[in-house]
Amino acid sequence: MESLEPTTERQRKIIHIDMDAFYASVEQRDNPELRGKPVAVGGARERGVVAAASYEARKFGIHSAMPSVTARRKCAELIFVKPRFEVYREISQQIRAIFADYTPLIEPLSLDEAYLDVTDNLQGLPTATAVAEEIRARIRAETQLTASAGVSYNKFLAKLASDQRKPDGIFVITPKMGPAFVETLPVGKFHGIGPATSAKMNRLGIHTGLDLKAQTLAFLQQHFGKSGPYYYSISRGIDERPVRPDRVRKSVGGENTFFENLHDKPAMHEALAAIIDKVWRHCDKANVRGRTVTLKLRYQDFEQLTRSRSLSHPIGSQDELERVSFELLDALFPMSKGVRLLGVTLSSLDGDAPQADGQMQLGL
Repeated sequence: MESLEPTTERQRKIIHIDMDAFYASVEQRDNPELRGKPVAVGGARERGVVAAASYEARKFGIHSAMPSVTARRKCAELIFVKPRFEVYREISQQIRAIFADYTPLIEPLSLDEAYLDVTDNLQGLPTATAVAEEIRARIRAETQLTASAGVSYNKFLAKLASDQRKPDGIFVITPKMGPAFVETLPVGKFHGIGPATSAKMNRLGIHTGLDLKAQTLAFLQQHFGKSGPYYYSISRGIDERPVRPDRVRKSVGGENTFFENLHDKPAMHEALAAIIDKVWRHCDKANVRGRTVTLKLRYQDFEQLTRSRSLSHPIGSQDELERVSFELLDALFPMSKGVRLLGVTLSSLDGDAPQADGQMQLGL
C-alpha cells in the first residue's frame, strides 16, 4: 500500500478513524446470537427511530434516523435492540485511550469517530499509514471491534478516505492523488455538503468536484455566502483546518425519543428531569456553566419547536436548570397532541464554573 509521503518537511499527516457500525457492532459483539443478522439499535415500536444499523441490515437499505416502521417494512427479519449509551461511551473512552498512545492531537467528532494529527507520532513510526494500521490492530485486539481509517494530508481528505474501504479497511490519499481524487467525486459525498446544499449545487450545474472546481470564488460566495471559500478550497483538495484537541464546546445538551407518546405534564416533567440530570452531570464533569436554556420538543406528527430563555448569570445548580426548563415546557400547555421527543440544551457557556458559595448556587 502506498504510504503518505510529505511533499514538504512539515506536511501534515492526518488520520480519520471511523468505527464500523459502532452501536450495532457492540451489540453483536456482546450477544453472539445477533452476529450475522440484520440488527437495528433503536426503538422497535411504531414511532421509534433507528439509531444505528448493522451491515447486514444496511444491505436492505436501512440506515440511522430511519423510522422504525419503515425499517421493518424493508426487512421483516430485522432485530431491534435497545441502545446502551453508557456502554458505548465506555468503549469510546477505551478507544480514545489507544489514540492517546500515538498523539495528543485528537479531535473527537462523536463517540465513534475522530481526527488524529500524527505529523509527529509518539511511537516514532515512519508513516501515518503505519500508525493507522497499528491503531486499527489494537482496537480489534482490545475491543473485538473493527475500525476503518482514512489517511491524508488534511482533514477533509482523511474523512473522505475513511469511507472508501468500509468496513474494516484503510485508504490513503497522498498529496499527489488529492486534487484528482476530489474531482471525480459527486459533491454529495463531500463532508460539509448536506442534501440541501448538494441539491442546490446540482441545480446550478455542479455535480462533481471537477464542476465545483470550475466555479470562481465570486460565484461560490454569491450563491453560498460564507461557505463559498470553503467549497472553493476543498474542490482543490485544500483544507487548512488544524486538528483541534481543545475545541471549545458551544453547548451541552441531551434529548430522548420515547417509545410511547407523552400526553400529560407529570410524565413530561419526569422525562425531562432525567435528561436534565445527564446534562448537568456533563456540565459538572467539564466544569462549565451556561446562561441560555433551550427546550426542544417534537410532537407525534413530527412538528418540532424550540423555546429558549437567557439569564443574566450562569445557571448555578441542577435545580435552577430544571426550574427554567419546566417553565419553558409548562408555557406550551395545554397541548392537543402527544409528544415523542424532548430535549434540553445549555449554551452561552462559561468555562469557569461558579464558586460553591450560597449566593452563586442560588443564582440570586
